[in-house]
Amino acid sequence: MSIPITLLIILAATCIVSFMAFNNRRLVDDLILWPPAIERKREYYRLVTYGLLHADPMHLLFNMMTLFFFGRIMEPIYNGALGAFGFALFYLGGLIVSILPTYLKNRRNTNYHSLGASGAVSAVLFGFILYAPWTRIWVFFIPVPAIIYAVLYVGYSIYMDRQGRDNINHSAHLWGAAYGVVFTVLANPPVLPHFLGALLRPGM
Repeated sequence: MSIPITLLIILAATCIVSFMAFNNRRLVDDLILWPPAIERKREYYRLVTYGLLHADPMHLLFNMMTLFFFGRIMEPIYNGALGAFGFALFYLGGLIVSILPTYLKNRRNTNYHSLGASGAVSAVLFGFILYAPWTRIWVFFIPVPAIIYAVLYVGYSIYMDRQGRDNINHSAHLWGAAYGVVFTVLANPPVLPHFLGALLRPGM
């Protein structure tokens, strides 16, 4: 399967900017989600550009591999439902919607920063799950049905978000997943009965 053009552009832009930013603190400071910069300076572009940055190469690799494997399947679906820029609209919305609750919660917190495309990537993954809930995906080299992974992923993210013991924005993962489901159903309503029916046929 060839790589759809919008997905290719997103992958390339994210990898290029992330690698440039690994050794360029000024670039990180200019693009990262820092809520006071939006609150005081109206730098709304940060609600998108934070998704071009990643903490380290492994963070980037994990997100881009997930986006590649599921995005190449989902881009034709969104483009077919919404037009040539359907997937771009979906992904952009995923970046913004997944981070908005975090931004609103921390809009005056000068010590808060967030980066990474995980929220939008979660949206792509959960959109895919609506179409193929029993497809096996590999999690740390272990094959897991997509719907089982989704349940575990949501449960883990809720638990870790409440614990607040690490520097990962689990809230963005959850909001991204929810956005992916809602957007996909609105873009293609028949996918919901398809999903519910597929849940009853795990062997198919």
